[in-house]
Amino acid sequence: MKTKDVAWHGICELRLLKKSIHPGLLKSFTTHQSRCSAPFKLMRGSNDVDGRFEIPILHTAGGLVGGDQLTLKVIADPGTSGLLTTAAAQKVYGSVGLSRLHPEGKWAKQNCHFQIEKDADLEWLPQEVVMFGESLFEQKMRVDLYPDSSFFGAEVVRLGRTSAGENLGAGCWRSRLEICRNQLSKTQWEFVDQLELGGKALSSDHGMANKPVFGSLVWIAPTWVSKESLENLVQSCLAERVELEGLMSCSALDHGLSARYLGASSQAARFWFFRIWVLTRKLRKLSSPLNLRVWPIQENPSSKLCAIRTD
Repeated sequence: MKTKDVAWHGICELRLLKKSIHPGLLKSFTTHQSRCSAPFKLMRGSNDVDGRFEIPILHTAGGLVGGDQLTLKVIADPGTSGLLTTAAAQKVYGSVGLSRLHPEGKWAKQNCHFQIEKDADLEWLPQEVVMFGESLFEQKMRVDLYPDSSFFGAEVVRLGRTSAGENLGAGCWRSRLEICRNQLSKTQWEFVDQLELGGKALSSDHGMANKPVFGSLVWIAPTWVSKESLENLVQSCLAERVELEGLMSCSALDHGLSARYLGASSQAARFWFFRIWVLTRKLRKLSSPLNLRVWPIQENPSSKLCAIRTD
């Protein structure tokens, strides 16, 4: 009897909507409409003091195997603000050399499209991706936004379960991020980032240098944020590397910033990205972010370790 491949294709479609608290009041908040298919599920959302809607996305299958696909589509209506996160780290199980049908392995894939309308603000902060030995994972992300809207995204990936003495082996992690701005009826590229971590890149001094953790962060700011403010922000971000292990870099973009982490600690990557997040919120005179309620213990921005400047 021929064995058939069985794979998930989970779809999550989410729309952020602006709602007034009461007719006649100026203050508003963001809510949502959604449609999900297994293994995706949305957990209960909540609003912060700015009215920003925080919603965790749950992957109920417990991890991805070769052939699985996830599709995430998000539309942020004009004037909305949202924070998307995940309820747990995403595990990607081994594939290369583990199947007689596909000895070369099969890719688990995730496709994300974020459409951020005028004066909207979206933050994408999933928990880390944990790549098991011999696993294959490819992510493609497209972000479309307007001159007065913004996008903040950060991701951390661990290449192998190092606590068990495991590395990625013949596995591979791929990512492609495209961010475009709709300006004067034209599409302007803001940021394109394509990476592949596998093979010689895992051990090369110009690649991962045998470090198991990689992190990437990007903030595309509203165009009213000045270049001087961005340069000052980058210097403040670099100053926040104190007492964190690993290599960290940060640089200004035309309308935002980009940061990287390379090291052995996913916690250090998350801590530093949290500090940058605090500073971007401060620049826009928004409330300081709190520890995400579904995440494991994180540092407190007011702690001695995270000495965020307030002067």
